Parts: sequence; structure tokens; C-alpha cells
Amino acid sequence: MTVSSNVKQTLSTLKGAEATLRVYSLQERDKEARDIYAEAFKEISKIKTDLEKRVGTIEFEEPQYKGN
Repeated sequence: MTVSSNVKQTLSTLKGAEATLRVYSLQERDKEARDIYAEAFKEISKIKTDLEKRVGTIEFEEPQYKGN
């Protein structure tokens, strides 16, 4: 696998984890647990944003990986 493929796969996995944590934070009744899920969701969102920027950089520097 190329670096581009690995980064995109990681980004996809993070999106799934982000969605799951969001659902957990909305469904949880215990406030402390809800806050923990929400905090984890926010952290993953930040990481996801950084990886999306990295994908953009990779695609700019290596156009053959664009869209793959």
C-alpha cells in the first residue's frame, strides 16, 4: 500500500470512530460518560481535520494519487 492509501484508510476509520462516539455521546444518560464520549469525539475530529489536510497535501504533491 502507498502512503496515500494508508492515510486515506486511516481517515476512513477515524470517520467511523467519530460517528460512533457521537452516537454514544448523544445516547448516554450518565453525564460523566457523556462528557467523556463528547471529548473523545472532539479529539478525533481534530485529528480527522489534520489528516484531511495531509491527504490534500499528498494529492497536490503527487497528483497520481488524487481520488484513489
